[in-house]
Amino acid sequence: MAINLDSLSPAELQALIKSAEAQMQSARKSHVQEVRTKIEALLKSAGLTIDEVYPRRGGQRSKGPKAAVAPKYRNPENPAQTWSGRGKRPLWFSEALKKRGVTVDSMLIGGSLKTSAPAKKVLPKTAKKAPAKK
Repeated sequence: MAINLDSLSPAELQALIKSAEAQMQSARKSHVQEVRTKIEALLKSAGLTIDEVYPRRGGQRSKGPKAAVAPKYRNPENPAQTWSGRGKRPLWFSEALKKRGVTVDSMLIGGSLKTSAPAKKVLPKTAKKAPAKK
């Protein structure tokens, strides 16, 4: 089946492309079905299941919703707005940080997590002079 592509118009080429893509999808589906049938027959003859051959990572997971995370930060201007600290920063959080005197720690719910001890001042060591050699 040789088709002279040079003699086809753009509309005919587009129709040929669509036809070829549809044929490709159909061939792919039938190939997948054939492989699936072969695998199922092989598993059945061996007395196994697909889960025994290819176990899922982490075992069976629950399909339910994930637990909500407790909020970690509160908007100083509107206490109803909170953020858990996960995901993209909310707009109010970014805007509050631009204001003078507002820090991430100041928006923590319940104060700062840990108050660290003040940093110790490290004084430079004076170099000891070696005794003069005679």
